[in-house]
Amino acid sequence: MPSDLSSALPPPGLPLQSDPAEAVMPVSPASGGARIAHGTPAFWSTARAMFFGGFSTFAMLYGLQPLMPMFSDEFALSPAAASGVVSAATGALALMLIPASLIADRVGRRPLMNAALFAAALLTFACGFAENFTQLLVLRVLLGVVLAGLPAVAMAYLAEEIDPHSLGRSMGLYIAGNGLGGLCGRLMVAALADWTSWRTAMLVLGAVGLLAALEFWRSLPASRHFQPSRLSLSGFLSGLRLHFADAGMPWMFAIGFMMMGCFVSLYNYLGYRLAAPPFDLRPSLLGAVFSLYLVGMVGSTVVGRVADRFGRRHVLWIMICMMAAGLALTVASSLIVVMLGIAVATFGFFGAHAVVSSWVGRRAQSARALASAFYLFFFYMGSSVLGSGSGLMWEFGQWHAVAIFLGFVVAVSFAIALRLRGLKPLAVNAGKP
Repeated sequence: MPSDLSSALPPPGLPLQSDPAEAVMPVSPASGGARIAHGTPAFWSTARAMFFGGFSTFAMLYGLQPLMPMFSDEFALSPAAASGVVSAATGALALMLIPASLIADRVGRRPLMNAALFAAALLTFACGFAENFTQLLVLRVLLGVVLAGLPAVAMAYLAEEIDPHSLGRSMGLYIAGNGLGGLCGRLMVAALADWTSWRTAMLVLGAVGLLAALEFWRSLPASRHFQPSRLSLSGFLSGLRLHFADAGMPWMFAIGFMMMGCFVSLYNYLGYRLAAPPFDLRPSLLGAVFSLYLVGMVGSTVVGRVADRFGRRHVLWIMICMMAAGLALTVASSLIVVMLGIAVATFGFFGAHAVVSSWVGRRAQSARALASAFYLFFFYMGSSVLGSGSGLMWEFGQWHAVAIFLGFVVAVSFAIALRLRGLKPLAVNAGKP
């Protein structure tokens, strides 16, 4: 097997041909030379940019999550209806991921990611001026539409520009930015809403998103291995057939759907449980629960390195088992045990996401942006569909019913992870699959 994937993979952004085999070509010197290796200044500049990009994405996307009980009270909404502030954005984002990836193949990775972050920050700022819940939902849908331009492209950018032996580290740092953004966004919004109002919290969150967008624009190196391709329906359909005919890709997409849906549901509805007796936590204290996202940051970075060394197939099922164990602990009546369960489930989720997302990037032989978009489409669609759907289980039996439902979904994910352990590695992939 080759020691450097750049000698075996097609030029990034190469349009698919009618015969997928024709798309696998060596990278020419004109494509930009060696990829960015861990430890170099370019690696850390890329990591810093992606960290801020991931930070602002999750902060703006999920910052309203701890406010769901507040929206239920102010607008007389059920938990499932209040979850629309999250599901509307993630659903719109999911639907726009594939169009965004196709646009990125034409206009470039960096310009689209920059535009996505700046536009999302402005829309978040505008949420502070929403006069009712309907207007807030419309703005959240628009935020999802524009924000799709970053996650649809970030994974493809890293797969193109980063040395394959450093890809797990860089993907882990990007996902760690997701975790810190999710943490800080929720903490800040919950505290500001408790002390002032949720509208003020939106204004501050939009300003933070704008600062993160500026740092992303300043730090991210220009693409050296991207080659533009024309928008083509035939190319899209060829990529669709190529990825869904693969023995592993559809199963990875399914795991992304289920794991993200479970994770968002965990944080969506535990807030309602912790706000009620016997816990009776205030909004600011509910926001503090999200400090457990720090565990996710550790999980994504550590597990990314472990997967690079020992192989993704040998790590994924362990992370899913951790999430199942964490969910089981959340049904306890002790706040300490519940918090421990959230921490364990969070570590398992972020570890699994780091493993699967980097596995998709390595498995894709061509049309990498499209492969990343398919994975993230299912990932964020799981957030939207299961995130709202599990709210129906809350109405049926509150948190215990939600936990049972999510436990079933995690069990299906575990079965898929066991199936992926027997997946035959692609001949062009060096290192641990």
